[in-house]
Amino acid sequence: MDILINGMSLVLNVETLMVIFLASLFGIFVGAVPGLTATMAVALLVPLTFYMDTIPAIAAIVTTSAMAIFAGDIPGTYLNIPGTPASAAYVGESHALAKKGRAREALGINLVCSVFGGIFGTIILIVVAQSLAEVALQFSAFEYFWLAVLGLSCSIFISIGSRIKAFLSLLFGVLLSTVGLDMMSGAPRFTFGVPDLMAGINFIPVMIGMFALNELISYYGSRSEKKNIGIDDSDSVFRLVPNHLKRYWRNMVRGSSIGTLIGALPGAGADIAAWISYGVGKGRSKEKQMYGTGNVEGIVDASSANNSGISGAWVPALVFGIPGDSITAIVIGVLYMKGMNPGPTIFMDSTGMIYALFLVFIVANLMMLPVGYAAIRLSKLFILTPSRILMPVILCFCIVGAFAINNSVVDIWLMLIVGLVAYLLAVNDFPMAPAILGLVLGKVVENNFMSAMLRTGGDLTSFFARPISVGLGVAVILLWCSPLLIKAYRHYREKNASASL
Repeated sequence: MDILINGMSLVLNVETLMVIFLASLFGIFVGAVPGLTATMAVALLVPLTFYMDTIPAIAAIVTTSAMAIFAGDIPGTYLNIPGTPASAAYVGESHALAKKGRAREALGINLVCSVFGGIFGTIILIVVAQSLAEVALQFSAFEYFWLAVLGLSCSIFISIGSRIKAFLSLLFGVLLSTVGLDMMSGAPRFTFGVPDLMAGINFIPVMIGMFALNELISYYGSRSEKKNIGIDDSDSVFRLVPNHLKRYWRNMVRGSSIGTLIGALPGAGADIAAWISYGVGKGRSKEKQMYGTGNVEGIVDASSANNSGISGAWVPALVFGIPGDSITAIVIGVLYMKGMNPGPTIFMDSTGMIYALFLVFIVANLMMLPVGYAAIRLSKLFILTPSRILMPVILCFCIVGAFAINNSVVDIWLMLIVGLVAYLLAVNDFPMAPAILGLVLGKVVENNFMSAMLRTGGDLTSFFARPISVGLGVAVILLWCSPLLIKAYRHYREKNASASL
């Protein structure tokens, strides 16, 4: 009990609470600006943490990342430009609702589901942290290969419209993922003599080009000021939220569970958790035809998953010192700098530091409600600000965001080229989401496949030799065969129905 009280005293003081509040404002700003990411926000905070104690430093990082993930929904809803990669999974649903004059309703459900997902993931982190970390550590190259293939497959099946176009879009993303040095030979691939491309194509400039620059080109190409979005100042942010939660509470719990589990897998991250949760939700939905038209169900699934994925990523980071995503990779460095070594011994600390960390998660997510509500009320600035003023400002942030990742002009050119290609694809009804996921997971598929082949001497049956691997493999194969199975089932039912007549 004394350890718990000591942990509470480390958090519930003026200094830490003020840091949480200021970090929440910073996170809201960064997440709401297209081109700036939660990872970038955390990286910018690291120099400031040098002058903070351990708990305020970690509180600043936790709060900023959680707020930035939610704030990414704001430009996604109003401008169809996700502020962060984790918002890309359901940006179409939020923007479709905004076009119907239900922007604040969409953001209200986003906010509540984000808070619930964050707290849900924190409770799981507290209760079963070590067990989840042990499961994640059982994943080898075989399991990661199937998990990445499952993510790629989901990107096709959850896309709206032609699956052939979705598949071609996916291949474009996978092609981008092959740029860089070959894993086996070390030979450069598709670098065209540009040294900056030796390390591969960074995800952030591509995302900025595909979503933000694509929208900018579309705007200037249309030569119009219209945004097709309505907003009513009298509309309440939370008025319809209780009804939606009553109807979709199972989706919220399922999305939070998926987010926590995926987040606990090292390297997975909140964006993959959101995509998989969105795909699972669509697969189990009774209203599949409503997806892509502004379906609240898809928003509930994905928005609860991305914030719970943040909490889940801390499981391997705290228990075994293995980063769950890029944010916790930065955090581990901060923890070492503060003399708090991540690993099993962190739970044996008698100063109450681990309880303080858990409490920081809860306070940070609760802080999201009032700060997020204020941000939603002020978000109409995206509508009231004339596009001829807003769009150049967004373009400036896009250029800064693309350059700031590696301080490379090549990334700016990459953003411009990808943005132009994305515009040409978009006007021909090719979905952007599969391309983004192809870039993210293409390298994961290749690296883990080659690692598995080296380990087993080219034995393909080894992908079905481990219990978790065979389970994921069977799930992927069933997903691939699902159209044929559904078609055969429908044919069987029609045949029986005609026979009964």
